[in-house]
Amino acid sequence: MASSWTGERVRLRAVEPDDWTAFARFADDGRHGGRLELPRSAESYRAWAREQAVAEDEGDRFRLAVETTAGEELVGTVASQRTGRHSGWFEFDVMIGAEHRRRGYAAEALTLLLRFMFAERRYHKCLGAIFAHNEASLALTRRLGFTEEGRLRQHVFFAGRHHDLVMMGLLAGEFDQRHTTSQP
Repeated sequence: MASSWTGERVRLRAVEPDDWTAFARFADDGRHGGRLELPRSAESYRAWAREQAVAEDEGDRFRLAVETTAGEELVGTVASQRTGRHSGWFEFDVMIGAEHRRRGYAAEALTLLLRFMFAERRYHKCLGAIFAHNEASLALTRRLGFTEEGRLRQHVFFAGRHHDLVMMGLLAGEFDQRHTTSQP
């Protein structure tokens, strides 16, 4: 492993202004997290990528691009979205474009993020809020050692009805048991 941000399949890096075309393509994949989004202009993706490229992390809230180590192809993003710094928790988000799914990219990107947040930032717990119908994401978090901590019944409305949100949690010690937090 060349750095803390590089795994076997993926490398995490800052979002660059030229990444906007890939993010626009990912948006064309359809629904995001199950929600139907309004169409966006190319300029809105350009502006978003420019903003992300110069954004400072805000209290350990940041978004990183996920690219393949082999071809340096942008395949998605991983983020630390919300944090409770005093209590020691953070919430993650991972998005991999439809044509790149089921290749282990999300698992490796999330593992790199978890290693950083637990070992370097000293967080104690990671949370994930996942739609109950999103079996792939639930299976991913379970494989990484997350435990279902609760279910918010009929919590989010989209596609004409309310949906449950499953809260998944992982403690730093649980992560450490499955994955080494130290680098060679």
